Amino acid sequence: MIPYLAILLDVTMNNNAISRNLKKAKVFPIYKGGDRSVLGDCTPVSLTSVVCNEMEHVIAGYLRQAWEMSWWLYEGQQGFSGA
Repeated sequence: MIPYLAILLDVTMNNNAISRNLKKAKVFPIYKGGDRSVLGDCTPVSLTSVVCNEMEHVIAGYLRQAWEMSWWLYEGQQGFSGA
């Protein structure tokens, strides 16, 4: 399955276009306390496709490696690197 995901990622990146299906997300309200009838007491959580999540993970890993190799972020920005 990995080779197919790699091809999909390659086509997506080379064409600067993301499939409409990958952009879709289902949003669910998660109750966080207080009055259940008040929408402000819920946190929206969006669930995207597994393929989209994996592509995001691959891109984030690539960017993390590029940052580490080029010393693009300095120590004060370590919080942005996810480390």
